[in-house]
Amino acid sequence: MSTTRPGPLPYPALCLVTDRYYSRGRLLSDLVSEAVVGGVNIVQLREKDLAAGELLIQAEVMRDVTGNANALFLVNDRLDVAMAAGADGVELGEEAMPVAMVRRIAGERMLIGRSVHSLDGAREAEAQGANFLVVGTIFPSVSHQGTIPAGLELLARIQRVVHIPFLAVGGVNATNVAQVMAQGAAGVAVITAILGSERPRQAAGELKEAMAAGLREGLPVR
Repeated sequence: MSTTRPGPLPYPALCLVTDRYYSRGRLLSDLVSEAVVGGVNIVQLREKDLAAGELLIQAEVMRDVTGNANALFLVNDRLDVAMAAGADGVELGEEAMPVAMVRRIAGERMLIGRSVHSLDGAREAEAQGANFLVVGTIFPSVSHQGTIPAGLELLARIQRVVHIPFLAVGGVNATNVAQVMAQGAAGVAVITAILGSERPRQAAGELKEAMAAGLREGLPVR
């Protein structure tokens, strides 16, 4: 089965969103390296409490990790850090700078993703020139406790109106990822499903295999 499809993202896309508080005394870069070997093909650096200089150091390390594995590397929100580190793109939160403004600064080379939580948000992000969306929260999530899950229906609705790839985020794991892919998602973004495991490589592999198994069984995709 091919792992690519038309568009800016690998397919199916397995995006690991970093959170160094899951490191349990290990280097975050080592955990990410293991996950990439296991099947992660996009890494998003998301360490919101780091100052710009510290974040740039982390970004340069992650750029090396992903570059050696031919995986995409994104930085959450911080366009300046993404550009300085030579990242492939930036993932903008819903309250971050408008996509159109980021595009004006970054040019056409850099991928721009936007986190959205509604149909209107998805339409707006696409209209402004986003390359992809991250849609959530889909299932109950450890990292977003207190947030009411949007459910699979939000993915189905967005699939019907947008023409750019989207990833599902929020509580996605190996037991429910096939349901997500069935709604037309190009892939998923996860934190706990991989970094919450003692064996990130194995956890990534199980997720990737569950995605592939769902596709082999003929689940509808975009």
